[in-house]
Amino acid sequence: MIKDRYLTECIIKDLHEKMVFVGGARQVGKTTFAVEIVSKKFRNAAYYNWDNRTDRRNIMRSNWPGNAELIILDEIHKYKKWKTLIKGEYDKLKRKYKFLVTGSARLDIYRRGGNSLQGRYHYYRLHSFSLAELLNKKNKIALFQELPLEDKYYKSEFNAIFEFGGFPEPLLKESPRFLRRWHNEKIERMFREDITDIEQVRDLGNMKLLSDLLPDKVGSLFSINSIREDLEVSHRAVSNWLSILETFYYHFRIYPFVRKTVRSIKKEPKLYLWDWSEVEGIPARFENLVAAHLLKMCHYLYDYEGFKTELYFLRNVDKKEVDFVVTIDKKPWFAVEAKLSSIDLSKSLLYFRDRLKIPYVYQVVKESGINRYINNVHVISADCFLAGLI
Repeated sequence: MIKDRYLTECIIKDLHEKMVFVGGARQVGKTTFAVEIVSKKFRNAAYYNWDNRTDRRNIMRSNWPGNAELIILDEIHKYKKWKTLIKGEYDKLKRKYKFLVTGSARLDIYRRGGNSLQGRYHYYRLHSFSLAELLNKKNKIALFQELPLEDKYYKSEFNAIFEFGGFPEPLLKESPRFLRRWHNEKIERMFREDITDIEQVRDLGNMKLLSDLLPDKVGSLFSINSIREDLEVSHRAVSNWLSILETFYYHFRIYPFVRKTVRSIKKEPKLYLWDWSEVEGIPARFENLVAAHLLKMCHYLYDYEGFKTELYFLRNVDKKEVDFVVTIDKKPWFAVEAKLSSIDLSKSLLYFRDRLKIPYVYQVVKESGINRYINNVHVISADCFLAGLI
């Protein structure tokens, strides 16, 4: 049973000021979060799903319960004039009700068009469970300070989240059979119910083939030309399909951090999946898991705290590479190199640390039980490192 989520307190605070919109990947737990967790923090709450006929009629009639403190609107972005409707209700009733709006990736797409809701809401991206959230740890992250890492290890919890991913259903069931079926159904429904509902994709078959290829591309420099040749389609088609899949929270790309002092490469990104449990290779899955944890922290610091936190990787023309660097306002804060077992220091990590004057550097090792400082590099087990994030 999920009793809380990492965004609960943030959203409750924001609901006292504005509407709150919550988006994110399919089956990441947005509705459960709103109905089973956030609503319990208020005296009374009312839940309306646009797909339900009775709820739809009540929404259109502005028929709200008199004793409710919180109104939850789910999937309302499916209504063509939803922004006008919400704007009118919020402006009229904001002193009586608090409004929480949840939805699929389409909510994120549709909210960006026009400015009718400008200044009336805060938007959050709900991520899947990270190790810190699974452990119910409330870490306080201070900018340009060392991460709050304790000398504790969580091997069994790490192994569970590594194998089954962070999405609530497969993580809580811990069943390989359920995970395989869940992957198949999730991807099929993403295409059938989400993408085709708002995007006109002429060659859906090849787009599905593209999604099949992406797990094998995790962690390496991503070339659209290579994919284009494999699928025998145009560069424009592949680029468009990738953008659509990214919008629907299937994958995310991170780009090289560019500085002349290290002769950075400037173009090709690296690609990772929101659900790292789809990645078969152990090294690539581990790197993907670390990437997803770092992205979650960056999104939290941006969505709630308002800091321009971004995730990059480091690579130069001499092929020196570091897996990740987190920046604030384009200034490096800390770098991370992910390793399966070796505690031998990455020479690239030392190179970029000195050239870019990165305050903190971590070599994160999948093997549990490691916590050492070597040449001012924190070499630490992943279960200890990830437990110190969001």
